[in-house]
Amino acid sequence: MTVFSEILGNINSPEWTRKTEGFTVESIILDQWTAQKSRFLATSDLGIEYPIALRRQSQIADGDIVAFEPDEKKVVVLRLGLNPVLEIDLGELATLSPEEIIRHSVELGHAIGNQHWPAVVKGTKVFVPLTVDKKVMMSVMETHDIPHIYYNFHEASEVIPYMAPQEIRRLFGGASHQSHSHVH
Repeated sequence: MTVFSEILGNINSPEWTRKTEGFTVESIILDQWTAQKSRFLATSDLGIEYPIALRRQSQIADGDIVAFEPDEKKVVVLRLGLNPVLEIDLGELATLSPEEIIRHSVELGHAIGNQHWPAVVKGTKVFVPLTVDKKVMMSVMETHDIPHIYYNFHEASEVIPYMAPQEIRRLFGGASHQSHSHVH
C-alpha cells in the first residue's frame, strides 16, 4: 500500500486548476481532529483508504493534493470540514480604566470557561471554535452581555492563516469530539 507523504500542491491554485482540468477529483474530508494530525488513515468519498504520513508540524490547507495520477486523470484532494469560529473583540477595553478592564476580562473568562470552550487569545481578540450549536454560543454571549466586548462568527478558513500551528491545534484539535459544555 502506498503511503502519501507530501502535499503536491493545492487544487485552488491557478497552476493546479489548469493542470487538473477535466480530472476526477476524489475528496478526503477531514474533521477538525484529524486535520491537525500529520499521520492518519482516511477514507475518500469513493470509499478508498489512504494512509497519510506528512512531515511533523505540517499544516494542511483545504484543497491540498496528496495524489496526482495524470494517466488516470485523477487527483486526490484533502478537504477540511472545520467549524466556524466565534471571534470576540476586546480592543475597546483598552480605552477603559484598569479596574474595568479586569472586571470585563474576568466576566468573559467566566462565561467561556464555565462552558469549557477552548480558546486562543491573539492580540486583542479571543477565538473560540463552534463546539455547540451557534444559537447556544450566541445565547451565552447575550446572557452575559459584557459591555465593550463585540463578537461575530467567521469561517475557520478565514482565521487559520493568522494562527500558529499550535494555536490551530488548540482551536480545532478537540472541537469535533464530544463537547465539554455542561449544564448546572
